Amino acid sequence: MAALTQRRRTAAAWLVHAYTASGVVLAFLMFVAVMEGDTVRALWLFLVAMVVDGTDGMLARWVQVKRHAPSFDGALLDNIVDYITYAFMPMLLLWSAGYLGEGTPATILAVIPLVASAYQFCRVDAKTDDHLFLGFPSYWNIAAFYIVVLDLQTTAVAVVLLVCAVLVFVPVGYVYPSRTSTLQSTTLALTCLWLVGYAVLVAQLPDPSTLWLTVSVAYVVYYVALSLYLTLRRPRVVPAVV
Repeated sequence: MAALTQRRRTAAAWLVHAYTASGVVLAFLMFVAVMEGDTVRALWLFLVAMVVDGTDGMLARWVQVKRHAPSFDGALLDNIVDYITYAFMPMLLLWSAGYLGEGTPATILAVIPLVASAYQFCRVDAKTDDHLFLGFPSYWNIAAFYIVVLDLQTTAVAVVLLVCAVLVFVPVGYVYPSRTSTLQSTTLALTCLWLVGYAVLVAQLPDPSTLWLTVSVAYVVYYVALSLYLTLRRPRVVPAVV
């Protein structure tokens, strides 16, 4: 009986890894949508990828994947999937759809967030001990969502992307919705509402409602405000005097 239970736990751990790996499939489908010029379909796939990414970690901790599938690095897989779906594909979408302008400037504008995110995903302190993301957490898919929904012009897009790229290197702690303990229940509830709002706004394109835009942006304001509050109250590390 014990052996059977262990096999089930091991199978559950591998199923969670497969769930995370489904993000690669979603990334390929995003690529197809972008190449076919279907921006709305790509945005729907961004939403599915966010749901997977927002739940696979909780499932991994619940089934104890490190214990029952110790030979596989699920965190590395998650980073690979997230870089493709959160950074690479959003930049490809914006570049392909013309939001970055044309020619060399557009290419440079697409590459800057990719390089910044490459740094972000490889830093050893990207996630703090108190469960915050250190530096802008490469939410380029969300940036792309608002750029499309608001139909921003190239200059505004450039400002948004460059500011966010700089924020990658600024040591502000950003809320990790499924792990940050402060106001966690409130944050999770509002995150679910934001995801619903995302779906509604995409469904309404090209004429999103002002009401749902307001609800959506209000969540972003809440998220940033809570992140700044948690950053300011974190203890400062004082260098040792030699």
